[in-house]
Amino acid sequence: MPLGLIALAIGGFGIGLTEFVIMGLLPEVAADFGVSESAAGWFISGYALAVVVGALGLTAATTRLPRKPVLMGLLVLFIAGNAISAMAPSYELMMTGRIIAALCHGAFFGIGSVVAASLVAPERAAGAIAIMFTGLTAANVLGVPFGTFIGQQYGWRATFWAISVIGVIALIGIAVLVPSLRTVGATGGAGSPAAPSLRRELGAFRSGQVWLSLVVTVLGFGGMFGAFTYIAYTLTEVSGFAAGTVPWLLVLFGAGLVVGNWAGGRLADRSIDGTLLAFIGALVVVLALFAWLAFSPVATIVLLVLMGAFGFGTVPGLQSRIMRYASDAPTLASGANIAAFNLGNALGAWAGGLTIAAGLGFTSPIWVGAGITLAALVVMAVATATARRTAVAESTKADASAPTRPTTAPTPVAAH
Repeated sequence: MPLGLIALAIGGFGIGLTEFVIMGLLPEVAADFGVSESAAGWFISGYALAVVVGALGLTAATTRLPRKPVLMGLLVLFIAGNAISAMAPSYELMMTGRIIAALCHGAFFGIGSVVAASLVAPERAAGAIAIMFTGLTAANVLGVPFGTFIGQQYGWRATFWAISVIGVIALIGIAVLVPSLRTVGATGGAGSPAAPSLRRELGAFRSGQVWLSLVVTVLGFGGMFGAFTYIAYTLTEVSGFAAGTVPWLLVLFGAGLVVGNWAGGRLADRSIDGTLLAFIGALVVVLALFAWLAFSPVATIVLLVLMGAFGFGTVPGLQSRIMRYASDAPTLASGANIAAFNLGNALGAWAGGLTIAAGLGFTSPIWVGAGITLAALVVMAVATATARRTAVAESTKADASAPTRPTTAPTPVAAH
């Protein structure tokens, strides 16, 4: 395994911590700045919106630049954002730090996915992307407990200083371990790809499969996060767990993310579309069972782990698929897919919130999640069928254009 993948995973871990750690620190941060918890919640919402902007804007702005220096520059931005958050004397400056850190999030994972795939053979690309995203899944598992512990022991500002240090380690790792990619093709292996340009990157969006992949990402993640956003209420109000057990249950959910990410990457290297159909279909079933059996603590624990596994198990396949159909211009499409993940998060949270506000109970977001995920499965089935028809048509066309061979044997020459 290329050591550069480890450096990318460390960067993903630090960036993931920045996203998730604030959830355990909101009460302390709100009290320190003298704002309501709903106002402090904008540190989460503002971050997510800035991720979308950075995933598209920064990726497009750096298209013509070598990818390794871009990744290093993004980590410098990340370190600066967290240092500003750690020192912020006011709510407004804290928000500024969160936005600066978030801008690098989408671009780092979008460009990092291309770099990770470039470090291995093409048939191992999904597995390489999964290794990089292991950092994000580990951050999901450890983010809230880590941030809460450090914040309680040394103050919430110490948490952001610690994340800044992780960013420095990732920066050094990428500088030392990730090779120069000037002679590496977009999908792995040595080559001489065409000079990158924004026009060529935008040209990837002429592919219908790229757009179908983005829709699957929005709906697939929207379904899972529609269920997950309000999971604490489901666990306490429906399943009957004590509030103190919720963080540990979320650790189990995070463990499912790690296992699903690993398995999804391995299986996607064999068949991207087959893996996505299987995992999204399984997620529909898991969410429906979860909504139906949420009153059972035992069933809830099992289904919570499975929800994480099947939900995040789609990430390597979704990222690899859009890069495949973006062909030799995968960078901006990859960044757009990271933006799509975050749009899905917002969609799921919004739809789930509507059902709760309508008085449909705390299992209603899970039913909504199942419905949104079912829509993702339908779109994925359409994308797969369309891709197969295109492949068959191209194969038939190639056979028709091949030179024909004589169907009768040549007349033998008589022996003398």
